[in-house]
Amino acid sequence: MLKRSTLPNLITVTRILLAPVIFFLVFVPSFNARLLAFVLFLVAAFSDLWDGYLARKHGWITDFGKLFDPIADKLLLVATLVPFYLLTRPAQAMTLTVLRSFPLWILLVILGRELLITVIRSVAARRGVVIPAGKAGKLKAVFQNIFIGATILWFAILTMAQAQSWRGGLWTAWQALHSTVLLSALVIAVVLTVYSMAVYLWEWRRLVRL
Repeated sequence: MLKRSTLPNLITVTRILLAPVIFFLVFVPSFNARLLAFVLFLVAAFSDLWDGYLARKHGWITDFGKLFDPIADKLLLVATLVPFYLLTRPAQAMTLTVLRSFPLWILLVILGRELLITVIRSVAARRGVVIPAGKAGKLKAVFQNIFIGATILWFAILTMAQAQSWRGGLWTAWQALHSTVLLSALVIAVVLTVYSMAVYLWEWRRLVRL
């Protein structure tokens, strides 16, 4: 029988397993597949908050969780942002609201930040120093998730709109509202990504001086 203390680890494993499923479903050109991808992403995003809460509240923090929880986060980023970039290329039928395409530089900034911070944390850990996630980093993750969820939902609805040739004021109003939410979340996420990276680099600078 599984112990309750293993629950956060099971949630982390579930998030890791969901990443390739979401990746695949986003590429399937159907409303149902992309809607399912949206639902699964919500499950993964909220389960991340849940397992962190359980681990902190009950002291169920394990070496497994310390290692694989960040891996699960990064896999979800890759499993969603890479498809966003590929699906919004000119040769594809998808567009990202008024942006039209998902910029390569944003993809590189977000994934590059994650890679850099992983390296910094690893080097610091070898020196016996733990650099915890700051408030900016946690808030960055929230707005990244809002953007990712809004984009997957947008792809699902756009797939149906294209299939049924939606027109009219209601569709135009929905596009305007959704574009505002999506773009606002993206801008805030990018700003916080750069800012939190600067904070980590400053902490690393202090560490090197020790």
